[in-house]
Amino acid sequence: MAEPWLVVGLGNPGPGYAATRHNAGFMVVDLLAERMGGRFKAHKGGAEVVEGRVAGRRVVLAKPKSFMNLSGGPTVAAQNFFKVPLEQIVVVHDELDIDYGVLRLKRGGGDGGHNGLKSITKSLGSKEYLRVRFGIGRPPGRQDPADFVLKPFSSTEAKELALNVDRAADAVEALLTGSLEDAQNRYHAGV
Repeated sequence: MAEPWLVVGLGNPGPGYAATRHNAGFMVVDLLAERMGGRFKAHKGGAEVVEGRVAGRRVVLAKPKSFMNLSGGPTVAAQNFFKVPLEQIVVVHDELDIDYGVLRLKRGGGDGGHNGLKSITKSLGSKEYLRVRFGIGRPPGRQDPADFVLKPFSSTEAKELALNVDRAADAVEALLTGSLEDAQNRYHAGV
């Protein structure tokens, strides 16, 4: 049987964080779980997981139950438990350095100050995993980025949020079924 893919959505647990910008990763994997007809269940590794198929591929969706800056432990626990090769790990996260509504897909790279990525890279011992970067843009004026990411999307942003989450979920599916380059060509162009 083919090795599964692991798609990790980053966010913070609890209802107080559910609608915040930092939880974009959770929103995307929640939609993927809905598409698979699955429900998240607690897993012993410190994440909630759903197992299923996306476009014929075996997939484990995971949401670490730790706070964002401790996402690495639950990610590695899921990787080890489900025997997922590093090249088949996809991390979905919010990205300050990309305008709201823009997606960027890549393999590897730095963490850009994102504590969730920092934790995952340290725990995996590698930065060569796939990333779906969900643009949230920079905070207005002098607002602290750490404060900005923990705020809900603005009313203007919220109008497009469902569409953007849907597009990000489509991009994850494209990564699972094709090459990174094909997915980049499709989603970086804004198609």
